[in-house]
Amino acid sequence: MKLASLKHGRDGRLVVVSKDLTHAALAADIAPTLQAALDNWTQAAPKLAALARRIEALSVETFPFRERDCASPLPRAYQWADGSAYVNHVALVRKARGADLPPSFWTDPLMYQGGSDTFLGPRDPIPFIGDESFGLDLEAEIAVIADDTPMGVDERTARSHIKLLMLVNDVTLRGLTGPELAKGFGFYQSKPSSAFSPVAVTPDELGAAWDGAKLNLPLLSFVNDAPLGRPDAGIDMTFDFGRLIAHAARTRMLSAGTIIGSGTVSNRAADGGPGRPISSGGLGYSCLAELRVVEKLLEGETRTPFLKPGDRVRIEMLDERGQSIFGAIEQEVTSNGR
Repeated sequence: MKLASLKHGRDGRLVVVSKDLTHAALAADIAPTLQAALDNWTQAAPKLAALARRIEALSVETFPFRERDCASPLPRAYQWADGSAYVNHVALVRKARGADLPPSFWTDPLMYQGGSDTFLGPRDPIPFIGDESFGLDLEAEIAVIADDTPMGVDERTARSHIKLLMLVNDVTLRGLTGPELAKGFGFYQSKPSSAFSPVAVTPDELGAAWDGAKLNLPLLSFVNDAPLGRPDAGIDMTFDFGRLIAHAARTRMLSAGTIIGSGTVSNRAADGGPGRPISSGGLGYSCLAELRVVEKLLEGETRTPFLKPGDRVRIEMLDERGQSIFGAIEQEVTSNGR
């Protein structure tokens, strides 16, 4: 099934959405919000699934579904922990900062705890207060939503706690990451509010593309309508979602509604080197930082600027028929936080 939160108050109004994302039905008699459904998932999920079947059978009253009316599926969450499962991405952005890649990065996941009190809606602008030195960037990612997950869960059991998947734009200020990390205490100012796709989907909606721990489809990113990347989310994922959840739950339980991100989806080239731009026949990138590093490596200089006010970002994933699975994140950068 596919679930969305229409903008309403702080936590949205839960709706069940048709498979083709054209119409929806209110789910208020089952759960008023997605968080409420997750808090009682064992009872709520079968009822939501039944409503989804009625929508497809045209046996329930529906209304036109418009992605622009959506908040992020969870407009705010108890926890948002973003991993960095694609070590190729980590290696490239560290190269940009002149930092080495410790060997442990290939065996132990990186993860930071992001701000989760205010997520941007999928069509909300990206408010930018700063100048070009801040290095405003997109990061196209996959995320899962877990139910109550016990402390110390093993990787295989962790997979069973994945209830929903969605897409992410993990907005990043590249110019601030280096100074923050140099303090030895992690990200804060360099990670403003993230945005999530209009729709969150249950794993069964993904068919063979979902293997229980990885989503094996290309993730599409565009800047100002020009293709930026189409890397396959199932390739070069060093740590799958079972491993990421187990890592997050090693010393604490995770509450229902916890969001775990994959980190920026990134593929290496066939020769094992950094991926090539789409313009050069490659799969491109899910962020501008990778493109800039590769430009420096291949051409000796960086040509692509970071985002600025007026720039537009689009992130989407299509199924084998070319149908949008999650809807699209479409955002424009605005100045002075407006």
